[in-house]
Amino acid sequence: MRFTPSFLDEIRARLPVSSVVGRRVRLKKRGREFVGLSPFNREKTPSFTVNDQKGFYHCFSSGKHGDIFRFLMETEGLGFAEAVERLANEAGVPLPARDPRAEERERERDDLHAVMDRAAAFFRQALETSDGAAARGYLSDRGVSATVQENFGIGYAPNSRSALRSHLESAGISREAMVKTGLLIDGDDIPVAYDRFRDRIVFPIADLRGRTVGFGGRALSSDVPAKYLNSPETPLFHKGTMLYNAHRARPAIHGGAALVVAEGYMDVIALSAAGFGGAVAPLGTALTEDQLGLLWRMADEPILCFDGDRAGLAAAYRAIDLALSHLRPGKSLRFALLPDGLDPDDVIKRQGPGAMQDILDKAQPLIELLWMREFEAGEWTTPERRAAFESRIGALVRDIRDEAVRRHYRDAFDARLTGLRGDRRRKANGRKGDRRRAGGPPVSTVAPVADTLKSRRVKATGLQASEREALILLGGINHPDLIDRHTEMFADLEFSDSRLSELRDLIIEACADPDAPPLAGRDDDAVADRIAAVKRIVTHHSYWWLDPDTGLDDAEFAWMQIVTFHHREVTLHRELKVAERALSEEWTEESFERLRAINAQIRSLAGTEALSDDFGLSSGRKVKSV
Repeated sequence: MRFTPSFLDEIRARLPVSSVVGRRVRLKKRGREFVGLSPFNREKTPSFTVNDQKGFYHCFSSGKHGDIFRFLMETEGLGFAEAVERLANEAGVPLPARDPRAEERERERDDLHAVMDRAAAFFRQALETSDGAAARGYLSDRGVSATVQENFGIGYAPNSRSALRSHLESAGISREAMVKTGLLIDGDDIPVAYDRFRDRIVFPIADLRGRTVGFGGRALSSDVPAKYLNSPETPLFHKGTMLYNAHRARPAIHGGAALVVAEGYMDVIALSAAGFGGAVAPLGTALTEDQLGLLWRMADEPILCFDGDRAGLAAAYRAIDLALSHLRPGKSLRFALLPDGLDPDDVIKRQGPGAMQDILDKAQPLIELLWMREFEAGEWTTPERRAAFESRIGALVRDIRDEAVRRHYRDAFDARLTGLRGDRRRKANGRKGDRRRAGGPPVSTVAPVADTLKSRRVKATGLQASEREALILLGGINHPDLIDRHTEMFADLEFSDSRLSELRDLIIEACADPDAPPLAGRDDDAVADRIAAVKRIVTHHSYWWLDPDTGLDDAEFAWMQIVTFHHREVTLHRELKVAERALSEEWTEESFERLRAINAQIRSLAGTEALSDDFGLSSGRKVKSV
């Protein structure tokens, strides 16, 4: 149903934003506004404001903003029409009259829903009969308890061409209705219509309102053409626009659960039973644009869970190709790759829900899998091949329609391409080869650069610095030639602690004098203590490129990525403070959009950290990891 602006304005006029929001958020009056703790993020200091005069709420911690309809959609997972209908009833505003033809179509759909409900009840009852013994045995072997079977409405279609048809006919349901819902197979060359689902475990498929609109059936016999069979396209069921279990997952996601996209019904059921209530699955096809849009309405960064084998990677790459042009600020995908040959059900049974949670926690941002796919596709050992690789990356970035997201992808890829371009500038006074100096933390052979954007305090030293800042300094200590190549840029970097800036200046001074002893080897307790404190900030001890014996080009590639992200983060947070101050002084649509864009860029920055592990060939690192 379409709602006119005047109808929506009438509801807004009767329901102040504070009255709707106040049911979920404890608000306190502050001047002309109300303030409270964000319903979207955990926080101790209120950053959530409500303005009845302007008719909106704004959350500074998450960047979310909107009116009463948007608030119900964000906090309860309702669709727009559902939110409007609920608030219209509260406000006492009658809904617009329906078109008579629309009313007739709605009545027909209600009749078809009733047919599907009867079919679901029949399948559920059939599972409990003697005919359903094999189906019950299969479910038991898969660890699907009776309680889970009931919660998901799992049933059984008897091995008969007419069992369901006869049951529905006895209830007065017409053959036409059964054909229209896809329960019967009919055609000009078929004398008698027969049941579509036979000798199959049946999984009801519901719409977002929880109404059964279709079925998925798993064959119990191995000699049938299709192991899984879905309902056909019907007035109720359009498999390319729906997700299995979305009606249960939506409230769970709004309650804090992660949105996990698995490959099939049993994966979703296993995940849900193990406590992952936000699990959904496409309906037997690759992800579609409509399904992607539905996912993004439920969560900003759904996690797509695929097998780690070649087929799983191919499915992940198809999802990337689908999503790339549709990326927008705050909306992306993450990818969790399972151990080869295992599905979520296997992982949970063998290793427990904790192991599954670890896999989801390590889900890779879309940009990482995209970079891996392109980089692994060839050997970029010549200038011509590297040029082709750079051209391919540029073409992919141009596919992104959103200008802001496109710019950030370009920046991220440019940082990575620095190591391939061979653009090396050396000082005129020359160098005597790669100087190797000790002082880096212990080194392991594996692990990408995975820094956090939030500074953390190091209790042992009192330094307040991010791991990224420590890596920048240690890179300069262990590879003085980096400073020779990038002195001006290094000197201009901002650090969160003045003592880090002082150490940076000492590094520059040491590199300027080729006869000076290595900074880390000087007989100076103050300098040694400062370097030791910086080392302790690097908690992972797994940055291979810090090893003084690493090839300079490899070390430069990894180091420049970190410097690039550090500089971008500092700039964004400076812009954020300006935007917040402007919005607090006077709210305008332009100032709000500016603030929201900066917040989206900061969130995006966390997902575009480079995997320096993808390089390192000149240092003898032949194996690249995800």
